Order: sequence, then structure tokens, then C-alpha cells
Amino acid sequence: MPQRIAIIGGPGSGKTTLINHLEELGHAVMHEISRDVTKKAQEEGIDQLFLEDPILFSKLLLEGRLEQFNAVSDWETDIVFFDRGLPDVPIYMDFIKVSYPEYFRETCSNNTYDAVFMLPPWKAIYQQDNERYESFEQAKTIYQFLKKGYASYGYDIIEIPTGTVEERITFLQTKLQNN
Repeated sequence: MPQRIAIIGGPGSGKTTLINHLEELGHAVMHEISRDVTKKAQEEGIDQLFLEDPILFSKLLLEGRLEQFNAVSDWETDIVFFDRGLPDVPIYMDFIKVSYPEYFRETCSNNTYDAVFMLPPWKAIYQQDNERYESFEQAKTIYQFLKKGYASYGYDIIEIPTGTVEERITFLQTKLQNN
């Protein structure tokens, strides 16, 4: 079974760029699905599902991420990198102060990653768009929620410093080799 490595961070911290570059280098990856969930809802006439029905959005997101988590069990590779992890779902619910079913936490506790790498907020690359509605200030607060939330699930978070994507990849690979 491959190691599952989650790449986390607030919106606009460079996660997707890092994941895409890892994939270009030949690594196995699982891409973020929240934009897909949002776009599907928009096609059905719901402009921002997360804002209009955060429980439904989060349920769909948790189910999709769990499918991704389980799908890699029999992959023949050493490592799979995930753009975000299961705990992001209840942590975002905590951020917006919305109660959610207990099975959200249970799902996160029962399906754990081998390592979690976190990207900090980075003003120089932050951009809002149709699916990213948070301000940079909110992104910084989300970062703190993620840091505290993942720690509450028992993860030792490794923070990847800002820098070029190549520098971030080198940092990530060095840390994985030393573990």
C-alpha cells in the first residue's frame, strides 16, 4: 500500500501548483475536488453550494475525498500526494461555525495520512476567483484553523516554506527521505 501524503493549506497558498508539478515529475497524485463539487452545483443552478448549503457541500466533499483515499489502496506506487485531506472538511465547518454530523470526525479519525505537509498563506500569489471567495485575511485564519485542526487529529504537520515550486518540491522530498 502506498504512503498517503496530504498537502494542505489555506486557499491560494500554492497547493494545486505544487500537486500539479509533482504530477509532472511522475508522482501519483489525487487532485482537489472542491472546485468540481462547486462547478457541478453551479450547473444545477446553485451559485455557491458551500455558502448556500454547507452541510450538503461538505458531505459531498467528504464522500469524494474518502473515495480518493480508498482508491489508492492497491496502487503500485510508493507515495500518493493528496491536494487537501479529509480533515479539511470538518475544519472548514469549524471555521464557518456550522455544526456537522459526528461521522465527519469519525471518518477523519479512521482514515489517516502517513504525513501532512502544510503551505502557509502567501500574499504574493493569492488570487480570488469564481470558486475562491475568501479574502486573504480569511485565508490566514483558515490556515490557523487547519494547523490546529490537523494537530487535534494527531498529525505532526511539516510546514513547507514559501519559494519557487522547485524549492518547495526539494524541501518536500528531503523531508520524506529523512522520515
